[in-house]
Amino acid sequence: MITNLHNFLHQYFTLHDCDVITENKTEMTIRLTRELDQVLMNRPFYWHYMDKIGREGEPMSLYLDTSTEKKDNNKEWIHFGSPRLQQIFHHIRSNARFTILYEETSGDIKTALHPWLVTNIMVHYRGKQKKESIHSIGLQLINGVMKSDMMNHIEELSMDLRMSDYSFTISPIIKPVSGFRRIFHYLENHLLEKDMHWVKESTDALNEEIQLLDYFFHQQEENKEILEKEKERLTERLQPRIEIEMINAGLFYLTEKSSQLLKNKNISSADY
Repeated sequence: MITNLHNFLHQYFTLHDCDVITENKTEMTIRLTRELDQVLMNRPFYWHYMDKIGREGEPMSLYLDTSTEKKDNNKEWIHFGSPRLQQIFHHIRSNARFTILYEETSGDIKTALHPWLVTNIMVHYRGKQKKESIHSIGLQLINGVMKSDMMNHIEELSMDLRMSDYSFTISPIIKPVSGFRRIFHYLENHLLEKDMHWVKESTDALNEEIQLLDYFFHQQEENKEILEKEKERLTERLQPRIEIEMINAGLFYLTEKSSQLLKNKNISSADY
């Protein structure tokens, strides 16, 4: 699970060529590009006017606070479930579903690049209390090694859309389709092993609400249709369930050295 939302946002903005002007552990100031201004700031008339008069326009800046609790610091509090973060997730889903990247090398000696399937997955918990979590999982497509918190572990690596000179890729033994199945299977098993007390709480709340409805509509045949619709609405709101959604994924080709470092840190429950 991506527990460090701050790092996730830093990666998102820098990958989209935004300038991080100031930053500390919980706050960041980002000067947006025109593209992200149009995505996040809802100023279509401004950009239409700039285009009409032939000017470049000035993208806005974001002043974000990623603390676990809202502070009185005149910054926008961004957290799981916040509208701003949902905008970002929507943009990622719409424009960056899959990519292929290569680790940069010196370009003066032959270097083999090993394939990793890297996934960022959103888990939605539905029920009495709603919450979300993000899981970043990488799978080595040669030997099947799996690594959690993958994006944080590779953030220091220099990646490019083009392969460096004298680099070459090793063909996957595990096909990407099979790799996706392995990752989802692991994630599903992991979620089932977690504390499921919230399921009982949601089920109990749903049953109580339905019993209350039955009491009020008892022997009112003319309102039977209304009763059934209310039960459907309650079930949709309170019935416990988990929904898994792919945010984006990529095929990352890493050097043997980087792959070995990741291999030595195999996935474990402690990573989550």
